[in-house]
This record gives sequence, C-alpha cells and structure tokens, in this order.
Amino acid sequence: MNSASQWGFTPQFKALQALQEKYADQGLVVMGFPSDDFRQEHDDAAKTAEVCYVNYGVKFPMFASSAVRGDDANLVFKALIAKSGESPSWNFNKYLVSADEQQVLHFGSRTSPDDAEFVAAVEKMLAKK
Repeated sequence: MNSASQWGFTPQFKALQALQEKYADQGLVVMGFPSDDFRQEHDDAAKTAEVCYVNYGVKFPMFASSAVRGDDANLVFKALIAKSGESPSWNFNKYLVSADEQQVLHFGSRTSPDDAEFVAAVEKMLAKK
C-alpha cells in the first residue's frame, strides 16, 4: 500500500496492522510505501516513522519514501501497476499479490482494510496459497 502520514486515510494504518496480526500466520505480509506523490507526506523520514510506529502502532515493514506512479515510480509499484493495470490515484491504494505473484488485485483509497469485500479478497488469496 502506498501511504502518507498527513492525510485523512492515515488512520487506516491501525486496520492494516490488525489485518497483519490476524493473517500473518497464513502468510499475509503488509508492506507500506510512503510517498509524497500526492503532497501528503512529511519531508522528514523520522516524522513519517513517528506517525506510523508511535501514533498507529505499525509493526509491518515500512520502506523509505519513494514515487509510486509515473516514470519515477519505484520498481515494486511499476510491477504492481503492470500486473493490475491500476496506478495509485491517491494515498492508501492497496494491492493484494498472490503468493506466486501471478495475480494482483487493486483496491482504492476509500476501501478500508476492514471492509468486508477487501477482507474476503485477502482470505480468498490466502486460501490459494
């Protein structure tokens, strides 16, 4: 998921952490990619880390801030976009990737990590593992 620490969707960190804890034993790994592509991220990595780790209790991997769209997108997002056909339109786009990396599902910012449809997709993808 691409994230930002200064945005209305930032509370999704808490639900993403809960999802990680619930399904980690089944193979789910939540990964966060801070990005200032939508001008909602701190310039200071320490401030971003404070929001994620201190304010929301994030324990899943958070990477250094990078671009997630366009020619400058990091390699992970270039692959996600190529597989799903969907580029992030805002912060907190979520991508579900199958264990064999052959299937990638995209969910937009407004889809909460505890949304029934999203959770069902996570469970279905984990069942295929």
